[in-house]
Amino acid sequence: MNKQTMIFSIFLFFWLFLGSTVAVASGNGNAEQVKGTVSNQFGKPVKDVVVTDGVNFVQTNEKGEYALTSDLSQSRFVYLSVPAAYEIPVTNGIADGFYRELKPRNGGSYDFTLTERRQPAEEFVYIAISDPQVMNEEQLNRFCNETVPDLKQTVQAQSGKEVYGMVLGDLVWDAMHLYGPYKESLSGLGITFFQTIGNHDFNLACKDRHNRAGQGDGYAECDYENTFGPVNYSFNVGPVHVVALKSIDYTGNKKYTERLGEEQLNWLKKDLSYVKPDTQVFVNMHAPAFNTTDSARANIRDAQELLAILSPYRVNLFEGHTHYFENREVTPSFYEHNIGAACGAWWAGHVNRCGAPNGYLVVNVKGNEVKWRYKATAQPASYQFRLYAPGTFETQPEYVVANVWDWDTSYQVRWYEDGKLIGAMERFDDEDQAYIAMHGKRSGYRTRHLFRCRPSSGAKTIKAEVVNRFGETYSETLSL
Repeated sequence: MNKQTMIFSIFLFFWLFLGSTVAVASGNGNAEQVKGTVSNQFGKPVKDVVVTDGVNFVQTNEKGEYALTSDLSQSRFVYLSVPAAYEIPVTNGIADGFYRELKPRNGGSYDFTLTERRQPAEEFVYIAISDPQVMNEEQLNRFCNETVPDLKQTVQAQSGKEVYGMVLGDLVWDAMHLYGPYKESLSGLGITFFQTIGNHDFNLACKDRHNRAGQGDGYAECDYENTFGPVNYSFNVGPVHVVALKSIDYTGNKKYTERLGEEQLNWLKKDLSYVKPDTQVFVNMHAPAFNTTDSARANIRDAQELLAILSPYRVNLFEGHTHYFENREVTPSFYEHNIGAACGAWWAGHVNRCGAPNGYLVVNVKGNEVKWRYKATAQPASYQFRLYAPGTFETQPEYVVANVWDWDTSYQVRWYEDGKLIGAMERFDDEDQAYIAMHGKRSGYRTRHLFRCRPSSGAKTIKAEVVNRFGETYSETLSL
């Protein structure tokens, strides 16, 4: 190549580069270069940390540096997927410090500091709580006086293990002014709390960011973001990659569709591209995916797309929204927990629509082993089913009935008469009697975790025995 040709080639390169840069800038006036560093508590750079603005992803380099070109009309935060070797930043019990709000024309520099763990968290406790759903001060007081003290006792019983809490949406009931008091109620429990967004966590006056008419309009998840940060995010604890997702497509004034949508699904694909196949992944969202009861009407519309993305991993999916309990082993490596609500049937009493008590799920992680058990509010940990004596379950007057809320198809539910094993109790569908008594009428929802047996005429005692998928046995005896 002669000197003249070389000069021309260099000129052409810079001309094309400048043209493309101008085109990007003119096509998106909200584009901004976002950059920064991630370092540890000693000021040393941390490499390979996954950084996202909610759309784009990048990893830090050897110097702990990252850079993204962000569209500030779509991205409000830049944030980290905290690596397992580092502590989750937390303030007064609420996870924070892993995200920064993007400010237009502020120079675009956002630095993070992470604290190295003294030792890996190979064993920890994960508490999944659905639907506190407080509408007013009275309901907030019930949450503070019933659920919160029970959580405190559960944490104290964990023998010093790290405890993480994930609240699965509907933190409030269209009452944005209660975010502050709700957030304050979770402080001081010895738990690092995270949140997901539910259909009642949006501002009624707006559509969500995806559906708003123009870039200058307000958007419905703004109050939630002001209080808790991004709606889609991830972090790592021990061997587990934890993901939170927005599963509500909100169009304003309580109108919504249960759906992840293309934006959330694309974000999840990119997030998981940094996670090794066969990793244990905890996915958290508000609406369920694979329920079969209640006409499956509350399920997200893109459940199969979610399943395809998650297929390379071992998955526990945690959800709320329905105010009933339903477990499903979707595949051998994919387990769905649609758990009972903290508020039960909207703080009407002490049970959910399916008869499961108000409560939350306690998950124990030890290496690759994941075990769980439902914790009923104000009840001992051993309270895993309710037993109805003959004549107290109105549609089954001759039967002893058991409601086994955390049931799945691996469970054994059997009965003894006067100390003698008779066999398996019969599973059936019906409305739970405790819910009918609380609600005052039938609702039409039929739970599938009811079991029955008919005692003989001369029987003196009936014992029901439940063995869960982990071989743990619970029993209760009735005197007839």
